[in-house]
Amino acid sequence: MNGSEILIDGLKREGVDTIFGYPGGVVIPIFDVLYSTKEIKFLLTRHEQGATHAADGYARSTGKVGVCLVTSGPGATNTITGIASAKMDSSPIIVISGQVASGLIGTDAFQETDMVGLTRSICKHNYLVKDVNDLPRVIKEAFHIARTGRPGPVSIDIPVDVANAKLKEYKYPETINLPGYKPAQKGNNGQVKKLVDAIVRAKKPLLYTGGGIISSGATDDLLALIDKTQIPVVVTLMGLGSVPFNHPDFLGMPGMHGRVAANKALMECDLLIGVGVRFDDRITGPKHTFATNAIIAHIDIDPAEIGKNIKADIPIVGDAKAVLQQIIEKTDVRSRDSWNERMNFWKEKFPLSYKNNDDGLVNPQYVIERMNTFVNEDSIMVTDVGQHQMWSALYCHYRHPRKFLSSGGLGTMGFGLPAAMGAAVANPDTQVVCISGDGGIQMNIQELATCAINQIPVKVIVLNNFYLGMVRQWQDLFWDKKYSRVCLQQTPNCPAECRGPNGNCPPQYLPDLVKVAEANGMLGYRAKTKDEVDEVLKKGLAADGPVLMEFFIKREENVFPMVSAGKPLSDMMTGD
Repeated sequence: MNGSEILIDGLKREGVDTIFGYPGGVVIPIFDVLYSTKEIKFLLTRHEQGATHAADGYARSTGKVGVCLVTSGPGATNTITGIASAKMDSSPIIVISGQVASGLIGTDAFQETDMVGLTRSICKHNYLVKDVNDLPRVIKEAFHIARTGRPGPVSIDIPVDVANAKLKEYKYPETINLPGYKPAQKGNNGQVKKLVDAIVRAKKPLLYTGGGIISSGATDDLLALIDKTQIPVVVTLMGLGSVPFNHPDFLGMPGMHGRVAANKALMECDLLIGVGVRFDDRITGPKHTFATNAIIAHIDIDPAEIGKNIKADIPIVGDAKAVLQQIIEKTDVRSRDSWNERMNFWKEKFPLSYKNNDDGLVNPQYVIERMNTFVNEDSIMVTDVGQHQMWSALYCHYRHPRKFLSSGGLGTMGFGLPAAMGAAVANPDTQVVCISGDGGIQMNIQELATCAINQIPVKVIVLNNFYLGMVRQWQDLFWDKKYSRVCLQQTPNCPAECRGPNGNCPPQYLPDLVKVAEANGMLGYRAKTKDEVDEVLKKGLAADGPVLMEFFIKREENVFPMVSAGKPLSDMMTGD
């Protein structure tokens, strides 16, 4: 077998059923093998970044490894943003790139880039395969590394001569041994006992959980611990769905745009149990102001995360599922009525709300609230990045893990549409809704054609305020309303200020997203007023195939609650 045949055989053995990507010169030998491979579907995207995000959406929605295949040079470099997004959010993807012939590496040959050097800081691991004899082992190792421990992206760079080279006695490895890579599973019993004792003593304990709960499949264990101990819980953006939005002990998402009750709990708790979280700066604010009265316990499978941002008094290295089971086994039920009553007080005092004027204009929050009534309970919600992302995190009715997908750590505009596409390919019997903004949708808008040609039934909701909304919000609140280059309709002849529902914008909005959708072979609907919202949602969500639904929303609506950058969580703005 040659290297290309070995690669495809290895992918089949690892359970790969779909590859996203884009061909090119040095990967033609691999595509030649794919041509006659029935077990693997290849989805041709319109851009390599879209392919990488699609593989990421496939991975996040299933827990399986997503795979992307691209050519060398620009094909490889176009995957960089997608790889970095997967790394920041611990998503298991394999990016396979072609490379110039081994003898040309280092000569600046046509379409040569140093993929190993480019991805070293944004991959969990990367490979340059210099010998076809190494290829079977590399494939086996790459999948093992991507899916185990803290999941993450792995890059495999394959020179064209390796893809063509023959291996006389090919045998795919059955086992793997990486002496330097042995992720812990169970937590240290002594440390677990310390935590259990701290739970017994605590008067105001709080669970602070994130994407690690979903990665480890620990949702049921987390809910069991909450039900047994009645400890309230806050859940990060990456962990949304691990606790149902309407669970009585769920306080919401914490942080910069978190719920008031969630941030109050972080500031007032006396024991904070972090599970599968990074203690990200968008959650903590200034470190010296964060959870100052609390003993900090940190449970994570990645030892490098523990103590990296916030000092852990009780560090526990281990898989979230295994450690939670250890805690449940050793923990007795203990009532803390006054603490739970105080948290319920904050939930009732500061519910999610917004000013809903009778002016006929569309509130973005209203669109999401109405969407909740029309989608299935198990629908997958995928967001892009910006104001709509935060409104979705706050107002979507997520009930299950792997049903709310969003770019968190890198905050990648353009993630939503291709990631939703990947999730829909991976879950053909599940409704997939992409919620985007007019800025984010244009970042990878070419993938509308991919959805239409392949009849991938993604339902795209665009909340259009004709602004780069989150940047405009910051300019509104902190830069004296100087809206510098955030209006997506601004021309050289526009006045300096651009405001209002119609503002001083040109009479024709560009691009016309409904026409763009129709030009790409899919249905497009638009709602300009509140009265039109339900009709568009009903038609769009019920239609066969992919659909784009555009909603003209209030141009200067802001996301609240909000904690400004550099301020403690106690300094929350709640708007009107």
